Amino acid sequence: MSMASRAGKNLARTVAIACVLALIAAVAVWWAFQHADSKRVSANFTAAVGVYPGGDVRMLGVTVGHIDDVIPQGTTVRVNMSVDRKVKVPADAKAVVVAPSVVSDRYVQLTPTYTSGPQLSDGALIPRERTATPVELDEIYKSLDQLTTALGPQGANSKGALSDLLNTSARNLNGNGKALGDTINQLGQATGTLADSRRDLFGTVDNLQKFTSMLAANDSQVRQFNQQMADATNFLAGEKDDLGAALHELAIALAQVQGFIKDNRAAFKGDVDKLASITQVLVDQRNSLAQVLDVAPVALGNLQNAYNASSGTLDTRADINELTQPPLLQVCKLIQQNQPKQLPALLAQTCGQLAPVLSGAVPLPTPAQAISSLQQGKLPPLPLPVVGTLLSGATAQGGGHR
Repeated sequence: MSMASRAGKNLARTVAIACVLALIAAVAVWWAFQHADSKRVSANFTAAVGVYPGGDVRMLGVTVGHIDDVIPQGTTVRVNMSVDRKVKVPADAKAVVVAPSVVSDRYVQLTPTYTSGPQLSDGALIPRERTATPVELDEIYKSLDQLTTALGPQGANSKGALSDLLNTSARNLNGNGKALGDTINQLGQATGTLADSRRDLFGTVDNLQKFTSMLAANDSQVRQFNQQMADATNFLAGEKDDLGAALHELAIALAQVQGFIKDNRAAFKGDVDKLASITQVLVDQRNSLAQVLDVAPVALGNLQNAYNASSGTLDTRADINELTQPPLLQVCKLIQQNQPKQLPALLAQTCGQLAPVLSGAVPLPTPAQAISSLQQGKLPPLPLPVVGTLLSGATAQGGGHR
């Protein structure tokens, strides 16, 4: 082989290799750009009837991607999907095969929509536990066939039980259509009322739950209370004869009391009226009673302190300055300032008649004046009325009273 032919073969080989590499690079670039704006997601289903490559991947009915391929894997089927990268899918998303109609192709629905938290990453796999497929038509037919067989002549109606049930129901419902309709209508209204009051109903259930939780938390106290109640009922049961006798005697006593009150009604009324007057006096003199209650403890204390146990006497000390006014004058002044309702009017009138005499009385000298008079050899002045004044209050005529 000549050098020229060998060089031609090498050049052809080099061109072929370069073409293959360029084709591979083009495919890689196309693949990269094709999937640059999408991410791969896979899901394992128990079945994929009606799911084909090129089918839609949706969220809330809006197309967000497409199905790449469907690969059987033993008891499961893996569906590979491409989802738009701009669409946020929650990391715990579920995949559901949806059949829009009986004959149309099915699509994969991703649910729920994204709100917050982590997102489904590129290449993520949704396990079979988070996927669901619709019930197939043949499975529905099979279930209906099993139901009809169970209710048919070879099943529950083998002895005519189902026919008897239907006949009895027909006889019972015959003529009661309006009543049945009213019942259903009222039942609907009742459910509407319950729906409108669901907050109150749920609040009641919640409060009951809190109450039962409180009882459960205080189980020992509840048991103790029940035990004490049981002991009390057992005690009452053991003393039922004595309790019955006591109630019987109480009934007799109440009858006697009723008769006594009936026979002495007038006397009771008089006593109550007198008691009312006494209580009225106490109400009128409540300030005086309060003063007495304030002063009495001090007076009793002073009386105890004044008692001389050695001599058996009360040791007191007189204040001579208190005698500068006649005692009768002090008493009359007190009567005139605060005259009790129960005080005879004659006493107040007598004080009024003595007022001129008392106003003219000479006050007693002070201890200093009495001592000074005695030192000078004189008697202190006596508290005598002014010359010419009578007890009646009139001035004496013709020289006055001697």
